[in-house]
Amino acid sequence: MAQSLELLLIQFLMPDNDARRQAEDQIKRLAKDPQVVPALVHHLRTAKTPNVRQLAAVLLRKKITGHWGKLSPQLRQLVKQSLIESITMEHSPPVRRASANVVSIIAKYAVPAGEWPDLLPFLFQCSQSPQEDHREVALILFSSLTETIGNSFQPYFTDLQSLLLKCLQDETSNRVRVAALKAVGSFLEFTHDEVEVIKFREFIPSILNVSRQCIASGDEDVAVIAFEIFDELIESPAPLLGESVKAIVQFSLEVCSSPNLEANTRHQAIQIISWLAKYKSISLKKYKLVAPILQIMCPLLAESTNRDEDDDLAPDRAAAEVIDTMALNLSKQVFPPVFEFASLSSQSANPKFREAAVTSLGVISEGCLELMKNKLEPILHIVLAALRDPEQMVRGAASFALGQFAEHLQPEIVSHYESVLPSILNALEDVSDEVKEKSYYALAAFCENMGEEILPFLDPLMGKLVGALQSSTRNLQETCMSAIGSVASAAEQAFIPYAEKVLELMQIFMVLTNDEDLRSRARATELVGIVAMSVGRARMEPILPPFIEAAISGFGLEFSELREYTHGFFSNVAELLDDGFTQYLPHVVPLAFSSCNLDDGSAVDIDDSEEDENVNAFGGVSSDDEAHDEPRVRNISVRTGVLDEKAAATQALGLFALHTKSSYAPYLEETFKILVRHSTYFHEDVRLQAIIALKYILMVAHAVFQGHNEGIAKTKEVLDTMMNIYIKTMIEDDDKEVVAQACMSIADIMNDFGFMAPLYQVLPVFLKVLPLKEDKEESIAVYSCICNLVLSSNPQILSNVPQLVDIFAQVASSPEETPEVKTLIGRAFSHLMSVYGHQMQPLLGNLSPSHANALAAIAPKS
Repeated sequence: MAQSLELLLIQFLMPDNDARRQAEDQIKRLAKDPQVVPALVHHLRTAKTPNVRQLAAVLLRKKITGHWGKLSPQLRQLVKQSLIESITMEHSPPVRRASANVVSIIAKYAVPAGEWPDLLPFLFQCSQSPQEDHREVALILFSSLTETIGNSFQPYFTDLQSLLLKCLQDETSNRVRVAALKAVGSFLEFTHDEVEVIKFREFIPSILNVSRQCIASGDEDVAVIAFEIFDELIESPAPLLGESVKAIVQFSLEVCSSPNLEANTRHQAIQIISWLAKYKSISLKKYKLVAPILQIMCPLLAESTNRDEDDDLAPDRAAAEVIDTMALNLSKQVFPPVFEFASLSSQSANPKFREAAVTSLGVISEGCLELMKNKLEPILHIVLAALRDPEQMVRGAASFALGQFAEHLQPEIVSHYESVLPSILNALEDVSDEVKEKSYYALAAFCENMGEEILPFLDPLMGKLVGALQSSTRNLQETCMSAIGSVASAAEQAFIPYAEKVLELMQIFMVLTNDEDLRSRARATELVGIVAMSVGRARMEPILPPFIEAAISGFGLEFSELREYTHGFFSNVAELLDDGFTQYLPHVVPLAFSSCNLDDGSAVDIDDSEEDENVNAFGGVSSDDEAHDEPRVRNISVRTGVLDEKAAATQALGLFALHTKSSYAPYLEETFKILVRHSTYFHEDVRLQAIIALKYILMVAHAVFQGHNEGIAKTKEVLDTMMNIYIKTMIEDDDKEVVAQACMSIADIMNDFGFMAPLYQVLPVFLKVLPLKEDKEESIAVYSCICNLVLSSNPQILSNVPQLVDIFAQVASSPEETPEVKTLIGRAFSHLMSVYGHQMQPLLGNLSPSHANALAAIAPKS
């Protein structure tokens, strides 16, 4: 075989395509025989040209896994010995690296089985060789072996780390330093031992030195490995030393502020700053690094980019993400320098800097919301002026910032409606569709929290919005519909004069069936539901049937977003019609069931074809041949639309039950099964809706089964199941809003079904998650329940008094809690004092002075 194989290898490397294909077919045939292994080893060591030797190593790597178990011990030893010789004696670097790749594959099987005990000692010896080539290939092998037999290195970790640090500092060879850097990256990726990770912190100065050398010599790909190493160190719970953080930040800022470097390299540098802001924000604050970072990041917002490039790598976008992350984690340190940048840049002659000024304010509005609320006047002055800028890019950024303010700076932003709304109205006439679209979004977000303040603007607003609905592009029409929905919600009955025209237009959208129109149809379906809620049942009920019919028919168009909005529409109609919705249950409940029972929407396409069946199985003989022959996973996507659809359907089932009560009985059992299943669903939006809806199902069960003993038992069975779900949610769920809703549901159930609730089980868990940090509606419901239990001197309260006092003190001293809740807590605390007076003194003594004073302040004065 050896002789014929040598000729085929030479033929395979010929430029003649026909000759090459013939050789490939013959090699495939011969490669099925285990004797191909010693033949390839022979050519790896003896072929005259490096290309043939390299090709022999590449083919050996491909076939060795399938044939290794069929080789005799003598042949295995021959293969191992030949590979070691190739690594140490071969003059061609590509052949050495190809041989190292084969060693890595064999080691995966031989080392754990104890069949290659001298491999690791050989590598240690090789890595300290005076020959640069030996040191480099040893480090390359350490990198690849980490992926296959990393656990075998555990006993040698300390020695390995010393070796890698020494090689990183190699004074004579850049190749060795680069190979050491790659090996450090491999080891850090492999180990998750915090103690081991901490040891790598001392590598940072050397890693930075190697990276700077690589950047200077144009070898940016290697510098990117350094950022991957920093990524591993930052995400580790192990703390980074101050000097290390400073050095990483300085290097990252050097790279990301160098416009001559590749977009990907700069992006990696910016990403490191983002990770530091997310995982090590305290260090950035402690070592006063926030201001230096923002001095680079804010001007990057003004950097011009070639929009043909990958937008995700654009420095202005990446810088915006960093500033956003920093604002969320370091708001007090971020707001002053960003506000200063915005104030100065808004006056710049360069429109990119004027754009960056308002973009920066929009970006920090979520993280710095409290600080921005106190500076709304000067902030709005900058943004509203930018909305009138002669440059479209500046106006677009200003409308984006206004939308962010409207979303995050509520309710304070609404008090500025007299200056904001006319500016938005003006922007709706902009010549740029981009500015118009962002302005519709800003309008929609702004009006969501408005009430009667909107009335003076209603006529001009609706004139422009209805006009836009009839003449704009689909994208603009969709954003316009969202804005009309917000205006209708704010205006309520005052919207009646505009409802007829809007509904007439929506009928046109709700019969569209082309794929490109289905998103508009979804928005129209949503809007009809919102308008119906605003104008009321009396006007809507007679004209609803065609809209309901259109919504039901749209369900068959297999567009997840349309189904999601259809469930929302039916939820609104159920609330509007109340028991009048019963007639529609047979049509809409099965639709909700079908959405709830969809699979999770994972679409994974895996190409796992046999590598040696691939026409290009040995096309090319680069040392990176492994990139071409591993099974590939492609197109992994989770269709979040399906999750939104499920959440909307789950919510709809609860609202159908709430509003149709005992008429919902035929669907009760199936709905209960779905909600129990969804209460532990992997996505928090679906869990949240299930937790809310379960409470309504209990109300239906009570209405259906009341009046006889068997019915009471069934209601009790449903109640027990639900209480177990709520208790489990409060203990195990990691989403604060889901936990808060579970608390609110328990509070409602204890108020309505207290005589049946297992209070001894619920109360300790219930108290453990208090005080709530979510919205006020939940606080009032939960604390009303607690206070009622206290005021009724419920016997279960006594054992929980110490915990209650601590909770009451926290609520009393919270600046975010409402006066209504504090009044409730004050009454309950006063009752505890009157009942358990002398027993309360030690508990009060354990409170901090501020908490004790806050409690005393809310207790009713006798």
